Amino acid sequence: MKPTDIAAPDYFHKVVDCQWACPAHTPVPEYIRLIAQGRYSDAYMINWKSNVFPGILGRTCDRPCEPACRRGRVEETPVAICRLKRVAADFKDDIGQRLPRPAAKNGKRVAFVGGGPASLTVARDLAPLGYHCTVFDADPRAGGMMRSQIPKFRLPDSVIDEETGYILGLGVEFKGGHRIESMKALLAEKYDAIFVGTGAPRGRELDIPGRKEAAGNIHIGIDWLSSVSFGHTDKIGKRVIVLGGGNTAMDCCRTARRLGGEDVKVVVRSGFEEMKASPWEKEDAIHEDIPILNFMVPVSFVHEAGKLTGITFQKVKAEYDAKGRRNLVPSGEPDQTIACDDVLVAVGQENAFPWIEQDCGIAFNKWHMPEVDPKTFVSTNPKVFFGGDAAFGPKNIIWAVAQGHDAALSIHKMLSGEDITERPLPDVHVSSQKMGIHEWSYDNDISNDKRFKVPHRDKVIALKDIRTEVELGYDVKLALGEAERCLNCDVQTVFSTSLCIECDACVDICPMDCITFTGNGEESDLRQRLKAPSLHPDQELYVSSDLKTGRVMVKDEDVCLHCGLCAERCPTGAWDMQKYLIEMTHAGSTCPTKSRSAA
Repeated sequence: MKPTDIAAPDYFHKVVDCQWACPAHTPVPEYIRLIAQGRYSDAYMINWKSNVFPGILGRTCDRPCEPACRRGRVEETPVAICRLKRVAADFKDDIGQRLPRPAAKNGKRVAFVGGGPASLTVARDLAPLGYHCTVFDADPRAGGMMRSQIPKFRLPDSVIDEETGYILGLGVEFKGGHRIESMKALLAEKYDAIFVGTGAPRGRELDIPGRKEAAGNIHIGIDWLSSVSFGHTDKIGKRVIVLGGGNTAMDCCRTARRLGGEDVKVVVRSGFEEMKASPWEKEDAIHEDIPILNFMVPVSFVHEAGKLTGITFQKVKAEYDAKGRRNLVPSGEPDQTIACDDVLVAVGQENAFPWIEQDCGIAFNKWHMPEVDPKTFVSTNPKVFFGGDAAFGPKNIIWAVAQGHDAALSIHKMLSGEDITERPLPDVHVSSQKMGIHEWSYDNDISNDKRFKVPHRDKVIALKDIRTEVELGYDVKLALGEAERCLNCDVQTVFSTSLCIECDACVDICPMDCITFTGNGEESDLRQRLKAPSLHPDQELYVSSDLKTGRVMVKDEDVCLHCGLCAERCPTGAWDMQKYLIEMTHAGSTCPTKSRSAA
């Protein structure tokens, strides 16, 4: 194998699996270390730069970072990255003076359709550069579906007000209660660029017999949640069935429990493990005495004289073909009818663009979605950009934020006369953590603690008030314990071939047997000769250049704990622990387009 090029900006980034998995590439270990040091405001600002909504995401993110957490490779549960993000938000000081100051206007005007996370992220990046940003939203307050569809017991209005306020305070003009009815009319107002962040606002229908006859008690889930959020709906029947297995269904059933639903059930066509809802969302629903019934397909709404009385379900089972594809087939059991007073349909969301005319230069595909470049987020109209759910369909807030950053970079480059397809490399900082022979500027002790449970409000109290937040968040002591579980994967083991005397002291002391000195060879052969088996071939090997004996040093990045024992034991300093911080390029960043040395 060729020597590993650790100077490539993204090599060590791949080792920081949590940051690599986060769509916005938040520097997770860096802000967790700051939390452990009690520097909550610093931790918040690192989050604010990358994911924009630390307090909101610390409560609602679907946590793509956590399955990637390397802690999960040495014990069952990953670090509670998401809930530590909330810690930074809960315990920070007033950070107002640390935000960018509203800039002098540069004469360029950008319009935003929709005031949700994607639009607000683009505005957050462009406003400090002098762009006049105008956000249009049909609702009176900013936040989009973060405000209208996430229940207040999960995400209080005060958190949304604070974090959207930080963005609007940058000089962003917000026109609430102003629905855009025509793209052609908006284009005629001569904005220099338009960003569409309208989300996926339409809930999918369930067109089965009885739908029209019993319509008065059958509600589309996301519309019903919005109605509850804005105070238009404050009660529901005692017997409620929620159809669907995603997070919206979990929000619907838990909201129904708080509005008078005594017998609330979730019915799903798939198995429990295949449900799209996050595992913790299912756990919270079950904790609130909401049963989840699986492998049941609704076939008709039962009604009497126009009044809903129940739903009839066909029982199914999963069968798999030779390629492992699942099909749901009738189980042969009799159909089952479940009595109910109200039904909440949460079987998916769709995009809706009735306000975009066909002759305004924006092409749509066969799924009625705009044709959007996945790299630059520009549509077929060079002045119109899309992002978030409006671009590629429903996902979580963090995806909308990541796409907002990319779209803002494209808009800035376009309005600066640059090629929007050229994407500058991220900014990379590398610094040795050595303070003494056996002393580092970070805590490298490996904690054996299991994941600390986030405290919840008593269930009886929580179910009485729809605006009472259920999760209480970590206190300072619990936050410190959880932060210490982080393995500091961004503090890298950097090897210097010229200093190595091949004494194998690092091999002897490594607790994970991840270092091997051996003859070089093809990767498949080399992986077979490692001291510990290589279980994840997708994780790169760190291979040195030839040593004096002709051998090479091979380190399996997959199992390294970044404990630093190899660097402490090495008598010549051939190993060093170097903190590797990578910051993604946003609009206005002055980053070179060519590779830089990273170590």
